[in-house]
Amino acid sequence: QVQLVESGGTLVHAGGSLRLSCAASGRTFSNYVMGWFRQAPGKEREFVAAIRWSGSSTAYADSVKGRFTIARDNAKRTAYLQMNSLKPEDTAVYYCAARSDGYIYTQRHYYNYWGQGTQVTVSS
Repeated sequence: QVQLVESGGTLVHAGGSLRLSCAASGRTFSNYVMGWFRQAPGKEREFVAAIRWSGSSTAYADSVKGRFTIARDNAKRTAYLQMNSLKPEDTAVYYCAARSDGYIYTQRHYYNYWGQGTQVTVSS
């Protein structure tokens, strides 16, 4: 069992940066793939980024490549999403997710555990 708590969401101006954190509880955090998804008002929840347990493999949505970076610190049981060059279209609730095997998937139904979400608002 894994419980996830996101933090770091806030209001930021376009072009700014923000780092989200996802603190996990559970004995086997280091074995999990960690992902970030986001959901804007009136839209489906979409994949943003994911990282394997070792940190050696990552995946990103095309819309955030080159601007966002996912990372993890297994000792701290925390995953991060560094977001740079933010745009108004990045405004959404950002969710942390975890899946209990070693493969990265971009589809949300593969993820077993979810946080409550943190709001990111980018003003123009």
